[in-house]
Amino acid sequence: MVMSQKLEASVNAPIEAAGKPIRILLADDHTLVRAGIRSLVESIAGVDVVGETGDGAAVVGLVEVQEPDVLLLDLVMPNMHGIDIIRRCDDRCPNTRVLVLSMHAESEYVREAMAVGATGFLVKDSAPEELPVAIWAVMNGDTFVSPRVSRAMFDVPRRRCTDQPGEQNGRRPLFTPRQRDVLRALANGRSTKQIAADLDISVKTVETHRARIMQSLGIKSANALVRFAVRGHYDSNH
Repeated sequence: MVMSQKLEASVNAPIEAAGKPIRILLADDHTLVRAGIRSLVESIAGVDVVGETGDGAAVVGLVEVQEPDVLLLDLVMPNMHGIDIIRRCDDRCPNTRVLVLSMHAESEYVREAMAVGATGFLVKDSAPEELPVAIWAVMNGDTFVSPRVSRAMFDVPRRRCTDQPGEQNGRRPLFTPRQRDVLRALANGRSTKQIAADLDISVKTVETHRARIMQSLGIKSANALVRFAVRGHYDSNH
């Protein structure tokens, strides 16, 4: 997940995928808003807008036809809600990254969108320079969440260290304390190298923790692991 540390990227900084322009599809039901977003996207070097729509029911079909690299999607769409659109895109068009653009900054919206397949969540009143950073992030396999909402997503009361899950019923917790540290770091957008530095452990150790977490959960992909991490359920048995 990429946050404020990368916001120094310029709106005009070129971002390209394998030497080719990044292909963007826009989906927002407000015509003026969509025009403004299109203008901003077209100002970014290395990015092409390949289509747009204001109809939720038309989004998935357009994605299948245009095969964009990134879908910029408003959550509240007529005829089909954004969450349903993300689910269908994740199933039918797995090569398209979904970057949500929303007026809603509540963590519940972010978690739900990420859980069903979105790879980024950008609040519409964010600074313009966040958009190219978000596009760059999702194109490089990272997860982006606007700094404005990222902290709220993980602002949950912590258990006392004496109240560890599984102690009362004699069961072993699903995750060790260190594995929960790794999950929290993943949810905060830290890379493997950054996590290793943050926790003062080796990159190989971080990779081992990730592999064991994925094995415990039956998760097969890194994106699925990030989606789980974003949900924030690290301190309970599963």
